[in-house]
Amino acid sequence: MLSRITVSNLVIVRSLDLALRPGMTALTGETGAGKSILIDALGLALGDKADNGMIRAGADKAEVSVSFELHDDSPAHEWLAQHDLAADGDCLLRRVLVRDGRSRAYINGIASPQGLLRELGELLIDIHGQHAHQSLLRPAAQRQLLDEFAGLRDAVREVAQLFQAWRRSQDECAALRQAGEDRANRLDYLSFQISELDGLACEPDALHELEAEHARLAHAERLLGESSAVLALLSDAEPSLQQSLNHATHVLAELSELDPGLGEVRELLESAGIQLDEAAAALRHYQDRVELDPQRLQQVDGQLARLHDAARKHRVKPEALADLLAGLRAEAEQLENADSSLLRLQRATQEREAAYLDAARRLSGARSEAAQTLSHRVTESMQQLGMRGGSFRVACDAEPDKATAHGLDRVSYRVATNPGQPEAALGDVASGGELSRISLAIQVATANCGSVATLIFDEVDVGIGGAVAEIVGQLLRRLGVDRQVLCVTHLPQVASQAHQQLRVHKLTDGKTTETRIDTLDERARIDEIARMLGGVDITEQTRRHADEMIRLAQKLSAS
Repeated sequence: MLSRITVSNLVIVRSLDLALRPGMTALTGETGAGKSILIDALGLALGDKADNGMIRAGADKAEVSVSFELHDDSPAHEWLAQHDLAADGDCLLRRVLVRDGRSRAYINGIASPQGLLRELGELLIDIHGQHAHQSLLRPAAQRQLLDEFAGLRDAVREVAQLFQAWRRSQDECAALRQAGEDRANRLDYLSFQISELDGLACEPDALHELEAEHARLAHAERLLGESSAVLALLSDAEPSLQQSLNHATHVLAELSELDPGLGEVRELLESAGIQLDEAAAALRHYQDRVELDPQRLQQVDGQLARLHDAARKHRVKPEALADLLAGLRAEAEQLENADSSLLRLQRATQEREAAYLDAARRLSGARSEAAQTLSHRVTESMQQLGMRGGSFRVACDAEPDKATAHGLDRVSYRVATNPGQPEAALGDVASGGELSRISLAIQVATANCGSVATLIFDEVDVGIGGAVAEIVGQLLRRLGVDRQVLCVTHLPQVASQAHQQLRVHKLTDGKTTETRIDTLDERARIDEIARMLGGVDITEQTRRHADEMIRLAQKLSAS
């Protein structure tokens, strides 16, 4: 809901700070007072093109700020969250016009492109008349309003999900067919790569064993020579470590008979002797395994060279060759099974297409039924709104060859404003007043369906009067129960139906002129309605008539 509008130095408005309330608000004033200035200011805040000529004479810049109260589940609140512009349930739009520069736009204090301002504005306000921000002129909005009127939100969501699933299957089939065209060449390539890697010791354990064997063979001469020297030191030399240790152990055995305290040392030496014997035996066994084998060394060296060459070729580390080989085998298996996979995908695609078409046709049937009901209701309202003989039709044309996520239907609002006149698209209605009244009839018929909380009707009373004007006022007041409605009007029959009223008037000192907007209390409102009834000279009779009109509107809406 629009809660506040602040304007400074815009055209003939020096300063304006206006708080707005729920319900229907009438904006009135004498001809030429500048009733349209509020609409123009809102248009700027909602992303209309800016003109430096709109800056008040003598000022360097003009500024418009509008505040909205948003519910957590409103589309505008969701849009702000998606664009990282949310601010505690409120929304502040600001537009600054600079005389010597470009205009600037802000959403919740963050500088934003004009296009974003326009996009958000369509979720906040609908201005009905010859203005932008009229969502009912957009085909997507017409379809969405029909779906909401018919209660088809879940059905629309189901169709969209089935459409996406069908499209994914189509894309997967296309990708598999494309891959199939090059399958033979790719399989030949993969077969060559696999056979090349198959002959190598790619597994990490095998690679480590090969590297260990290479190190052993490459240093076999040193290993044999130096291990023989160690073995001689242990057991073959004169005296060897074994001989010396045995002698020491024998001496301590005799001494421990004289002093048992040496028994522990003797046991340690005996244990060391056993370990020394085991070490010598292990060295002899090791020497039996180590051999000088230049031929085997050459073989292992060649194997490692081929592994490293393959790793460089495939730009991986040698340890990663096993994973590479597994990936190549998996791809080859997938390509070999491509025909059966394609058949399965084609069957799945056909099943998903059938499911989509079934849901889309059911959606089309529900839309067509709801379209007839909505057409009848709006046509009835048109008869009351001074367009007798006119008709409204929601065209719901199925286009089976143009499947979309929204279904098979092309929804459009068609209007004939006079008897015998051919239908035309709603956006092609020439008269701003007729367009506003038709929009009013649509909004009343779908009052509980739309998502835009604030509706502005400009020129809804052009070319009408009397009973028709009163009906327009009643419809606007009824609409104001569920939505915030702002109506620019010059008819007392419309203004008297409002829940509150604003008066636009001009002030001049002979040198400068400015427009002001006042919120009217009960007495001032009676005077304003009386002025609209009686002209310049306001009599007590016209005041009584004005008071009666206001009270009657309140009484009828309460009953």
